[in-house]
Amino acid sequence: MIHFEPRTSIHQVEETTAFAPKFDENGLIPVITTDYTSGEVLMHGYMNRDAFRQTLAIGEAVYFSRSRQQLWHKGKTSGLVQTVREIRIDDDQDCVWLRVDVVGGASCHVGYRSCFYRSVPFGQSTSESVALAFTEKEKVFDPKAVYGDAPNPTQL
Repeated sequence: MIHFEPRTSIHQVEETTAFAPKFDENGLIPVITTDYTSGEVLMHGYMNRDAFRQTLAIGEAVYFSRSRQQLWHKGKTSGLVQTVREIRIDDDQDCVWLRVDVVGGASCHVGYRSCFYRSVPFGQSTSESVALAFTEKEKVFDPKAVYGDAPNPTQL
């Protein structure tokens, strides 16, 4: 089993090769996932210790679903597997960055390539009412064809 070092000092965490990720009070660490080639942000998720260990062991992204309270091997149902090409961890080891290739070209359960498929207007011209703007115009796949009529896996 892959071993995480105990966190003993700021120096150890920030200035040595010790692998000592910091999981929050719920046992989770945030993960930003980007396309390996383009750098496009595909999604944000979380890993617990088991998900992180499985990701390291198999080279495919495994997350922890907070809404379902279970491990989530990305693409196991849809076929849109995220093959890990590089894993980075930030300076204080409390955030993970996965750089991946995506089989099938999409990472969002809604059918878009990226989970960040809308932009939020901002600035002086913004009124009290904000309307999101779609940055992706077409879905890569039909979620109903892939998942059926299963409920949305995210909480409202």
